[in-house]
Amino acid sequence: MTEMRTAAQLYTVREYTDTPEEIAETLKKVRDMGYKAVQVSGFGPIEPESLKELTADLGLEICATHVSYDRLKNDLDSLVKEHKMWDCKYVGIGAMPGKFQGSKEGFVKFAREASEIGKELQKQDLQLIYHNHNFEFVKFDGSTGLEILFRESDPEALDFELDTYWVQAGGGDPIHWINKAAGRMKVVHFKDMGMDLEEGQIMTEIGEGNLNWSGIIEACEQTGVKWCAVEQDVCRRSPFESLKISLDFLKKQGVSV
Repeated sequence: MTEMRTAAQLYTVREYTDTPEEIAETLKKVRDMGYKAVQVSGFGPIEPESLKELTADLGLEICATHVSYDRLKNDLDSLVKEHKMWDCKYVGIGAMPGKFQGSKEGFVKFAREASEIGKELQKQDLQLIYHNHNFEFVKFDGSTGLEILFRESDPEALDFELDTYWVQAGGGDPIHWINKAAGRMKVVHFKDMGMDLEEGQIMTEIGEGNLNWSGIIEACEQTGVKWCAVEQDVCRRSPFESLKISLDFLKKQGVSV
């Protein structure tokens, strides 16, 4: 059983990371609330060396990233150098480009293309990971898009970064999919789902919604997940407050920081 650690997915606070000065301030706030690791995503422009310096000074690990598919295809050498500099093994794709999403053939093509990129990253001791939304649960000839990705990708070259909210939103069972990803997932996105009388289905802080967190955490620990990255795309309060509420809940569940 792996001891899983918590990280802050910085996409949650993307509105406060448009400049290097804002990034520095945001990273300090995240560290001060108790996080010791972050996932880099949705940043404004900053030199990779500056980001390394900021995180090192604060004692923050960069556990994973989200990068554009275009950079993976056309700027791989630079991505490798950045991730090596940051001591970050997990290179994430936030979503497949829209051109792949509408057909079984598109999912198959993406799975195979991503696998080839993943093989190149593995040569550099890096791991490509794929983050799902709900569109991957559309079925094609009886199989969901996510099932196609699992089946058609190289299990060594492409890992997954399941998002608990989006799995549930697609009609899937997060615990089932975490177990299915055993051996192919070291980073997971923790995001809760609740209901509002007026808005209907909403994203909430971890523990404020209705997902089965004791079961989700247990499944992650049993399948070897190393990092749970707390993400909340839409917050109904300050996103910094949301990150803190989620962290405090996970600490009470025994998840390490």
